[in-house]
Amino acid sequence: MTAFRTLLAAMFVAITAYTSVTISRHGWNLMPVFFGDMATMAWPGQFNLDFMCFLILSGLWMAWRHEFSPTGLALGLLGFVGGTPVLSAYLFIVSRQADGDWAALLLGPARAQRASQARRA
Repeated sequence: MTAFRTLLAAMFVAITAYTSVTISRHGWNLMPVFFGDMATMAWPGQFNLDFMCFLILSGLWMAWRHEFSPTGLALGLLGFVGGTPVLSAYLFIVSRQADGDWAALLLGPARAQRASQARRA
């Protein structure tokens, strides 16, 4: 789990630094560029569409992990909008809470406990 957390920290630092430089050079004007690239039907747009699909899956997983509770829905929306910085920070925190239990990390503590009980039955 240490290697995983190290990767998450490196991702968080790298994307945050890169984003800071990009904002300082180009401002906060992401949406017209992001969707404009998609509208051109070229490789940058294909990458953006692929990335947006990843963001949707990431947000849905975060919401699902929290059983679509209000907190889960808020985290899912934040994950969709916030991308790697949000997902890496979230995974870093919940990996500490899971204390080495990958099932709890991926499924959430309640589902992991139910799965464990079902295996024993």
